[in-house]
Amino acid sequence: MPPRTSLLATTTLALLALSAPLAFSAPPQPRAVQAAAAWNTDRAAEAVAARPAAVTTSGTENAGTPATAAFDNNPTTRWASNFADNAWIQVDLGSVIRVSQVKLEWEAAYGKQYVLEISRNGTDWTDFYTENEGTGGTVTAHTYPQEATGRYVRMRGVERATAWGYSLFSFQVFGGEPAPASTTRSNLALNHPAYGNLYQHAGNSPAFVTDGGWPADLKADQSRWSSDWNQNRWVGVDLGAQSTIQAVDLYWEAAYAVNFDLQVSDDNRNWRTVYQPSAAQIAERRANIKSPGDAVGRHDTINLPTPATGRYVRMLGKERRSFYNPAPSTAQFGYSLYEFQVWGTGGSAAAAYPALPQNPGGAYRQTFFDDFTGSGLDRNKWRVVRTGQEMGSVNGESQAYVDSPDNIKTQNGALVLELKYCKGCTTVPGGGTYDFTSGRVDTNTKFDFTYGRVSARMKLPVGDGFWPAFWLLGSDVDDPSVSWPGSGETDIMENVGYANWTSTALHGPGYSAAGNVGKSQTFPNGGRVDQWHTYAVEWTPEGMVFTVDGQVVQTTSRQKLESTRGQWVFDHNQYVILNLALGGAYPAGHNQVTTPYWGLPQSSVDRVAQGGVKAEIDWVRVEQK
Repeated sequence: MPPRTSLLATTTLALLALSAPLAFSAPPQPRAVQAAAAWNTDRAAEAVAARPAAVTTSGTENAGTPATAAFDNNPTTRWASNFADNAWIQVDLGSVIRVSQVKLEWEAAYGKQYVLEISRNGTDWTDFYTENEGTGGTVTAHTYPQEATGRYVRMRGVERATAWGYSLFSFQVFGGEPAPASTTRSNLALNHPAYGNLYQHAGNSPAFVTDGGWPADLKADQSRWSSDWNQNRWVGVDLGAQSTIQAVDLYWEAAYAVNFDLQVSDDNRNWRTVYQPSAAQIAERRANIKSPGDAVGRHDTINLPTPATGRYVRMLGKERRSFYNPAPSTAQFGYSLYEFQVWGTGGSAAAAYPALPQNPGGAYRQTFFDDFTGSGLDRNKWRVVRTGQEMGSVNGESQAYVDSPDNIKTQNGALVLELKYCKGCTTVPGGGTYDFTSGRVDTNTKFDFTYGRVSARMKLPVGDGFWPAFWLLGSDVDDPSVSWPGSGETDIMENVGYANWTSTALHGPGYSAAGNVGKSQTFPNGGRVDQWHTYAVEWTPEGMVFTVDGQVVQTTSRQKLESTRGQWVFDHNQYVILNLALGGAYPAGHNQVTTPYWGLPQSSVDRVAQGGVKAEIDWVRVEQK
């Protein structure tokens, strides 16, 4: 391994105010020492005790609940604020660091609304996490992919959840000082911005590959980047300035790359490959197949025969490791990397993540509308989706989607999607026989769009297992290098047959299926789904706001989603979908029915057989700025 410069002097400053050490920014050590090292967990608490001025607050409840109690590594002591909504607690880190995450452990008197902010001077603040629906407990707010570099961090209360003040057992800040420009060989990547394509969830973002930490056994679930389960994935680092790159160290978890390219770039767009494993190395890595429980990672030291120049360096995965899971079957996961070190000269500590996109100005204008007053479905606006052709069976649903006027028609100025029953009557291309048919239409290839206000007026059927939906799906869902949920899915309205409620949801990497970011809403004043209601979402670069009849039912910000759940994948085209499904995973999760069909009881089968089970759509509108 190349020699490392010592950051002990600067790292110690950042440790002074923290209840937990900068665990991922320990001073670099020679390899033999590093392999057996455990991060020091005591120095920060000692430093706080010696330097109580590092922590300040707007006030305390009494002398027994001082601000320093949130930083003393004692889970039984706590800070309690004065009884005011605008109370705050602030920590001076001693020097400017890149903050990777903040962890709050609330006592019963928690914040319902609060903001986490960072500042270089203690006067000018930038928020990196906003909570509007706090429930207390333990909150971990990751900063990726925001720029959160500063000397001071504070929790600023907006609204208390109780009549008391705000009370924290622990306020932990994690991060480290970005590697500065260097004229001698050093790790230029340490605490620098890292990037990647699709990753698993907020706790495994690209930010962790430059935080300075990895477990000695290359097996523990320590801070690491993990891609989603696709071979065409990459992770890289911004060195801040043009650099001379001499070597790269990759500390892999067990899910390492069998084959990969090491690439450099001047602009983060055009890449030059400077290293590939040899055929013999690839064969050796490919042959190392073990069960996930027995597998360990590996450390690759790549000394470039000729130094490369560039500002950005990345690992582009081309083949994932295989595992026995269980033997003799094999399985593949994503790529998983603890640490990405880039050794050389140059660089700059000024490297920063770009600002997140903001909402555009201007007024909305209508860009898509259909009120279904024609004699049939307007196929210049809508594509009819068929099971076995445009799509396969999904979610354990019982229906086949077909292109038939029995299932899809316009009637009395509305689009009608209707269920039909005929035992074993429907066979779809590629095989498969179905007892039910239904309709599904979308705007894919007709009208795909990014951002806007999307709404529809609908009337739905009531009955266990009837599953109508109005939703958006990422237009790249059919790209095998993306697929679902990397494409993103926006559920504006779903109902599984209950008369009094509907749900909304977002699906993406780290928050899909039953783990989605969603809400349910109950109609006020005895309202029912079989009455006309308007369902809508306002989709912007900063988040999503869902409404029913103009009343907000779910608000999800991009900032909070990426801080706590996973990657925001809603910055590209989506298209509109209307469908009426029958049975399957979502209905079964509520009604617990398994026979005669999953999620569909006999009473609902009888209803479909009698005819007239339908979803009606009065109009659909998209407005954009």
